Amino acid sequence: MRMSDLIEEFIKDLFDEQNEAIEIQRNELAEQFNCVPSQINYVISTRFKPSQGYYVESRRGGGGHITIRKVNNTKEDYIMHIINNIGNVLTTNEVDILISDFLTYNIITPKEAKFIKVATSDNVLRLNQQIKDEVRARIFKNMLLNI
Repeated sequence: MRMSDLIEEFIKDLFDEQNEAIEIQRNELAEQFNCVPSQINYVISTRFKPSQGYYVESRRGGGGHITIRKVNNTKEDYIMHIINNIGNVLTTNEVDILISDFLTYNIITPKEAKFIKVATSDNVLRLNQQIKDEVRARIFKNMLLNI
C-alpha cells in the first residue's frame, strides 16, 4: 500500500472507534507515519472532502489540530450530498475514490460500481480533457440520481 492509502485507512479506522467525529494532531500523525505534515494535509484534502461524505475543520498552530466529521444520513441523502458537492468536473481518480467509498458504505452494489466505472472511463469518453471531465461529472451525477 502507498503511504497515502495507509494514512487514509488509519483515519477511517478511527471513525470505527469514535463514531461521528475524530480529532487528530497533524504533527503527531505525521510523526507516527514518519512523513511530513504536508502528506497528512494531502490525504485529508483528497480523501476526506464534502463530496466524499466528510466535513473537515482545521486549525493552524500547536501541531495543527484537525476535526473530521462524517456526514451521516440516509443512502438517498448521502447520494444527494455527493451530487451537490461534486462540481462541474470529475476526474477518473475522483470517480475511483467515490466508487470505493460507495462500496465501503454499501451505497451501491459491486455491479452498479462496475457500470459507473465503465460509463465514466476514458475509453468511453474520447474527448479533450476539460470537456471529458465535464461530461464525466454529468454522467456520474445522472447515474447516481438513478440508483
